[in-house]
Amino acid sequence: MFCPALWPLPSQAEWPFNSSVEVPLVIETPTCPVSALLLEAPRPVAGYVLAHGAGAGMRHPFMADVAAALAAVGVTTLRYQFPFMEAGSGRPDSPAVAAATVRAAVDRARGLLPGLPLVAGGKSFGGRMTSTAAAEAALEGVRGLVFLGFPLHPPKRPAITRGDHLDRVAVPMLFLQGTRDDLADLELIRSVGDRLGTRATVHEITEANHAFAVPKRTGRTAADVIVEIAATTAEWIRTLPR
Repeated sequence: MFCPALWPLPSQAEWPFNSSVEVPLVIETPTCPVSALLLEAPRPVAGYVLAHGAGAGMRHPFMADVAAALAAVGVTTLRYQFPFMEAGSGRPDSPAVAAATVRAAVDRARGLLPGLPLVAGGKSFGGRMTSTAAAEAALEGVRGLVFLGFPLHPPKRPAITRGDHLDRVAVPMLFLQGTRDDLADLELIRSVGDRLGTRATVHEITEANHAFAVPKRTGRTAADVIVEIAATTAEWIRTLPR
């Protein structure tokens, strides 16, 4: 795959690791270097290696808003691009390429955030590729997985086969799922959670769709949903074994 040149980076002496400024980074992957953004919480208690979905990259407003909300509750994030997004391709990477990218991002996070407990996961495709990697072999240093809308099946084609690999994930998992998500029938995602037992926590966001948008009739705003996602994630991380 062709990967374009990345933007120039500041010297390490200029990196504001202890500020709320997003720091641009590069992560070396087996396919090609990919861009990343580190957003450190002012008083970090954990780190989240956060992957984007199939349709939009790490700079999408949803990704940026989630990262900012997480920073406010003590969770530092490392967002990163998959090679296909770096190259401007509309076709997602193969599971093998995506899983290798997840591992590279986790390794980079471990180096950047020594001593912080780590979780990994992401939005839709990014979360599923993270769990795919974790099912193949444990992600070193990662204590749990956080899914922002796990894509259990294609729209209008309910099934649970895309969740079969979750049986091989050894760490706890948090599923943040909208109750109107057309890529995860609510009863099916509940059944997957039940099957995984104590390893799974399913948190339902009422009336949210796969993009976590909610109807106006709910009286809730996009910001309300982002706050719920961040607060729930931070609270769940605190329950993980040390």
